[in-house]
Amino acid sequence: MKILVIGGSYFFGRVFVMQTAKEHDIMVVNRGTYSMEALGVRQTVGDRHEPSLWQNIREDFDVVVDFCAYEKGDIRLFLDNFGGKIRQYILISTVDVYERVQGEAKSENQPLEHRAFPGEAGAYIAGKVALEQELAAACSEKNISYTILRPAILYGPFNYAPRESVYIRYMVQQGLLPHIVDAAGSFQFVYVKDAAEAVKRCLLNENAYNQAYNLCQDGTTDYHQFYQYLSAAADSEVKEVPLTCLEAQQQGIPLPFPVEESETLCYSNEKSKAELGLVYTDMEAGMAKTFRAFQGVYGN
Repeated sequence: MKILVIGGSYFFGRVFVMQTAKEHDIMVVNRGTYSMEALGVRQTVGDRHEPSLWQNIREDFDVVVDFCAYEKGDIRLFLDNFGGKIRQYILISTVDVYERVQGEAKSENQPLEHRAFPGEAGAYIAGKVALEQELAAACSEKNISYTILRPAILYGPFNYAPRESVYIRYMVQQGLLPHIVDAAGSFQFVYVKDAAEAVKRCLLNENAYNQAYNLCQDGTTDYHQFYQYLSAAADSEVKEVPLTCLEAQQQGIPLPFPVEESETLCYSNEKSKAELGLVYTDMEAGMAKTFRAFQGVYGN
């Protein structure tokens, strides 16, 4: 199978490429921040917003997997200028596209957010909602099948975003685990290798055509459970340091997950389990694997 990956050098995309490169012919198109050729794939460097980049790629591909569409128009620009043909377009979106109301776990048929929110988070949500709509319309016009994947909070090896890796670094380098004591929010994770497996199971899968899937763990996690998983993963004694949210902010310790109960939203993974056959990694096992991966990085 020939696969065109847009993005793919950072975290989720990188893990997907690592898990797939030996099975398929992959070309990665990105800005070239990290070399991907050592993984056994071809790499073309360029800015996705330049039409000439796509006009100069005249190969046909079975599937496009787009990890870095963020702005309205990103998909249209690609499809209107791409020099080859494709059969399926897989867009990596986010569970944040759903209308932000508390209640039952949101399934894939729930309404998408239509309101505008301030800041980077608001722009991110608005961009992903617009891109999902753009994908459906553009693929319908061009007779291309599409699949939308909506991961929850991704974690795992290669995640250098200031989330679990920051806490693991404190544990490995200082023997300390900051513990936020007044955070009341809950949230859902998805292990990055599970998300990559979901992409693989969608490749030219006719049952996944023109469908969307939530990718998330069973149930939710809160800050206290998050620290329990990290503590259980450590192979030496770690001292927990109680901190309030305010004290953590004053010390530059990130609060990467919802801290208020009112921010808690949850999502259903039943469709992805039933239709894609996904089995989600247990949080304790996934965080242990993540800890060991970063222990090797921060322990040197």
